[in-house]
Amino acid sequence: MSDNILRFENISKTFPGVKALKNMSFEIHRGDVHVLLGENGAGKSTLIKILTGVYQADEGGTIYLNDEPVKIHDTLQSRKLGIGTVFQENSLIPHLNVAENVFLTRELRNTAGVIDWKRTYEECDKWIRELGVTHINPRTQVRKLSVADQQIVEIVKVFSQNPSIVILDEPTSSLSDNEINNLFRIIETLKEKGVTFIYVSHRMEEIKRIGDRATIFRDGALTGEIENCKTADMDQVINMIVGRTLDEKFPHRESHIGDVFFEVKDIQVPNTIYDISFQVRKGEVLGFSGLVGSGRTSTAKAIVGAIPRTSGEILIDGKPVKVTNPAEAIAHGIGYLPEDRKTEGLILTKSVKENISLPSLKKKFKKGIVIDAAKERGTAEEYREKLRIKTPSINRLSKFLSGGNQQKVVFAKWLCSEANIYIFDEPTRGIDVGAKSEIYQIINDLVSKGAAVIVISSELPEILGICDRIIVMRDGRITANIDRKDATQEKIMSYSI
Repeated sequence: MSDNILRFENISKTFPGVKALKNMSFEIHRGDVHVLLGENGAGKSTLIKILTGVYQADEGGTIYLNDEPVKIHDTLQSRKLGIGTVFQENSLIPHLNVAENVFLTRELRNTAGVIDWKRTYEECDKWIRELGVTHINPRTQVRKLSVADQQIVEIVKVFSQNPSIVILDEPTSSLSDNEINNLFRIIETLKEKGVTFIYVSHRMEEIKRIGDRATIFRDGALTGEIENCKTADMDQVINMIVGRTLDEKFPHRESHIGDVFFEVKDIQVPNTIYDISFQVRKGEVLGFSGLVGSGRTSTAKAIVGAIPRTSGEILIDGKPVKVTNPAEAIAHGIGYLPEDRKTEGLILTKSVKENISLPSLKKKFKKGIVIDAAKERGTAEEYREKLRIKTPSINRLSKFLSGGNQQKVVFAKWLCSEANIYIFDEPTRGIDVGAKSEIYQIINDLVSKGAAVIVISSELPEILGICDRIIVMRDGRITANIDRKDATQEKIMSYSI
């Protein structure tokens, strides 16, 4: 048997108007962590979906598993071949509990054929603790979990199936540093047992840390391979990914911070956040840092009325405003990019154009009782070009876009709304390295025009790179308010744990 557990030979995939993969050929070695790199829309997710039976490749290509050609017709066959997948967007059933999701379609039964619930919960708890997680109860309904905890459940579900190949698509995008460390520990343990990993990530620092070999995609074609991730030159890697160098990861910005424009006083959500108060000035980027579950996202949702608060006051330009639901937030010029783009940020059954224009229909595109279709189309095209959204048409349904391009559409709709206050919750999650720099530049442009911007991020380099001031949260409370000149990763972490 050769060192190759998988080999792709001339794999192509065509969608209407798009050649997503072009004669893709490469090998994956047994027991490696093989990293797939590329910008959003480069073809990584398409290849994964072919390997997992979601899509069928065009005629003429072959996948070899253990040197034998295989045709993968559906997801069930993929699992039977020993391929497990943690997708970037979760596939859990919200009304079922954690253990029911983990063992769905492979229930643990006793000799009478009845589900053995005691064993089910014990096994589920064992796998959760293997990940170093102690706060997730196997009996909790999935819909009550945060996005980060749902991602952990997805990982538990796949690992508990003892697969020979594990595909991890942006697995750390919702995880804290501690959870990432535990995940990498488990990956190394399973590697020693012969498990092979296909790892998709936009986080450059993870490539050297966990990767063995890598394949680089651009516009559906293979543009380079890395034989040793540990010794790779990251500048060269970035150049192969985006086709250009990124001279400055965090674009320089001259700070011209004005008067206090947005103020939050004593916001509370029972058992979630307590006495949250802060100010944001014109031209300022205020960062929110903290571990997953610290209350950052709940604070944002309470501000825009997405979850009810029991007390607290919001002031814009010194005047109290009523914000009890997202529509009122929009009316007051507050734009909110949510953490979970799939369920909260987009209407997946609507087009790119419709999603971009949605918050601004009344203000920008309505003429009497009709919509100015030409203006709506032109504006959507403008933001498509500005954010480099990869889609054959602005009329394409958002559900057909890659995860990163969906994120760009969410970003575009709030830029289109021309708000005065922006709350961006994990704005670069799932965004490739080239687009991240563009997103940072757009944030710079917003504050240069006097907007007040709040950025919630789990990436400390991002928080330190783009924010003027940083608020740290822990257990639903603010523990620190630090100027950028005084901020370090160590200081932020000390207030987070």
